[in-house]
Amino acid sequence: MLARMFLALLLAAELVGTTAVALPGQSVAAASQWTGGVDLYRSGVFSTQKTWRWCTAADIQIIRNIVDHKTNHSRVAQKRYFDYMRAHNRYVIPVSDGVDPAGWTAGLRRYVDDRYRLRADGSFKSALRSAVKNLRKNQLPVGVTVAHGNHAWVLTGFSATADPGATNDFRVTSVRVVGPLWGLQSTTFGYDMRPDKKLSRKQFKGFFTPWHYGPIEMIWEDSWVSVQPVTG
Repeated sequence: MLARMFLALLLAAELVGTTAVALPGQSVAAASQWTGGVDLYRSGVFSTQKTWRWCTAADIQIIRNIVDHKTNHSRVAQKRYFDYMRAHNRYVIPVSDGVDPAGWTAGLRRYVDDRYRLRADGSFKSALRSAVKNLRKNQLPVGVTVAHGNHAWVLTGFSATADPGATNDFRVTSVRVVGPLWGLQSTTFGYDMRPDKKLSRKQFKGFFTPWHYGPIEMIWEDSWVSVQPVTG
């Protein structure tokens, strides 16, 4: 689930071995300028999750900071997001397992932007392509589930061979990610890395893996799960 990281990843972290900036709030003309990549991250937006369970809450806080040009890092805010998402989970799960994708989507829609939608793709390729297209078109970060749904990251940027906002003929070459465990559990490569870490497509594929929740089978089983801003 999107919280069960601290035991699994303490072990897993040991085994896992310059883009243009286009900020939210820019004019359409400025956002349309394509120079090979996008990175929405900026200094001051990062928040470490305040408990082992609150990865999705910290992600919301980070995304709000990016979108609203804020620097809020309070525990009170993270708890408010977590409680709201728990109340909007699709499945009844232990509090130790945190939030499911439906709850996370509800939180992003409530506290960031109501254009966010839950996606469950059948392949890594389709999930990545839709994520960067929607990030580019809407200038909003994307939430991605990693470690088979045990944790949640924010996709803040990417590089590609062509502009995904203008063509379908593109290939993603790298991504930028933020993991809220940084500061609570930090690593150079694993869970979690320094904010706005650049990963190759191949490296990202090792983290962004199909959903699996052991106690019960959920509707997202074996899908690549993300929460993306969608227009229309």
